[in-house]
Parts: sequence; structure tokens; C-alpha cells
Amino acid sequence: MGGTTSKYDALKLLELYDGDIDKAIAALRQAAIKEPQRPAYDVPVDAPVVVKMENVSKKYKLGSERVSALKNISISIRQGEFVAITGTSGSGKSTMLQLIGGLDKPSEGTVLIDGQNVRKMNDRKLSVLRNQTIGFVFQFFYLQPFLNTQANLEVPGMFARTPRRLRIKKARELSSAVGLSDRLLHLPKELSGGQMQRAAIARALFNEPKILLADEPTGNLDQENSKAIIELFKTVREKFGTTIVIVTHDQTIAAQADREIKLEDGILLT
Repeated sequence: MGGTTSKYDALKLLELYDGDIDKAIAALRQAAIKEPQRPAYDVPVDAPVVVKMENVSKKYKLGSERVSALKNISISIRQGEFVAITGTSGSGKSTMLQLIGGLDKPSEGTVLIDGQNVRKMNDRKLSVLRNQTIGFVFQFFYLQPFLNTQANLEVPGMFARTPRRLRIKKARELSSAVGLSDRLLHLPKELSGGQMQRAAIARALFNEPKILLADEPTGNLDQENSKAIIELFKTVREKFGTTIVIVTHDQTIAAQADREIKLEDGILLT
């Protein structure tokens, strides 16, 4: 039941509770409490579009067969949006995220990232786009096991040739933003799962990306840590105006996004 209830719904509830209006009202209130609420953050209607897919299809060769992972997808995502991509296993979620992240190119159609056509870019230009515009957060963290938290956070700055003094400063600022100031000298094996994911998010933010992509970012976390990570994503969006796109199978998490993009067998449902 949504924020409003139709006359038909109300009549059905009264029928269900044998005309007892008090019980029907109590049921409505309970449903309203349980229903996840979308965030209150307002994305400006004139915010620029940072991700645009137009009639995108992606096909893979599997043996002698051609498999369609995405079929004629068209979406737009604006700067500052928090979007969840959902669907069952094999629905095309990860393929869509890879196209948005410039990790792959479409077989047909156009993918524009911050106005740049991914299909027309060579590997070098794609690498620059990913490094400067996109931050990646994965389910398995991918922290370097032999580096402490401080050094792990600095890695993107090393590739970007950021001066060491600035790298140290930014890593400390980001560690503070994600609640890891007291873990800078710890190795990944000395961190909890939630702390490792926070470190991975801070690392992804190092180059101040416009877009933060997360593939099942809470898949290896318990419920409490999952909730904390989603709250951190909201904080990042509100503080930096970052566009956040996550792939998730968890409807509770998807409900925290501004919008849900549902896929089924490579087809866009919403």
C-alpha cells in the first residue's frame, strides 16, 4: 500500500476485517510504517544528465551462440541521483553497470557518460574517463592486502600522479568522512567487513568522481553494516552531489534509492 489508499482498497480492508473500521485503520497504519520510504533528497529538475543510454543492446558470443544480455535499453540518470539497478541473476544488471562504467562497449546503441560517447573512445581515453569521472565499489572490496588503509586510499591518486603531500591530505580527509581516522595504519586483515567497505568507498571517492558505481556493495555484510553503508552513500551524495548507481538484489536497499531500474532477461521493466 502506498502513501494514499484508494476507495477500493479501503472497502476491501473493511470486508477483510468484517466491517471493523478500527482494525482496518490499524492495518493501514501498520502497512505505512513497514513500507520503505524513498529518500527526501531532491535532485534539481535541471540537473545535467551524466548517464544516457539510447537503444542499447549488448550481445556476447557463447560458443557458437549469440547471447543477448541487454535488449534495446534507454535510460537517463541525472547528476546527484541515487539509482538502484535490480533484477534476478542473469537479468543484465552487471552488464549495464559495466557499460555505464566504461568497462565494456555496447553492441548496438549509444552510451554517453558525462556527455562522452563510450563507443567512440579508444582504450586510453576510456581509462582517463574512468579515472577522472567514475568511482567503483565492489562486493569484495579489492583492497591491497599488503598496504595499510592510508596507502590503500592513496592508490587512485598514485595512478593520477597526484603529489604525495596532497595524496596524504586527501586520504586523511576521506578516512575521516567515512569514520576510519583511527584505522589508517591498519592492514585490511585488521579491519571488519564494514570497515573494509568504508575504505573501498573512500578510495573510490579519491579522484572526486561525478559518478559512483557499486556492484552488490553490501553482499558480504550483515544487516547492520549494510544499513550503515547505504547511509554512507546517502551522506556522500548529499555532501558531494555525487551520482550513485548501485546493483543490488536486496529490495530493502533498493527502496532507499530515489529510483529503481528493474531488469528482466535483459529487458527494461521500469
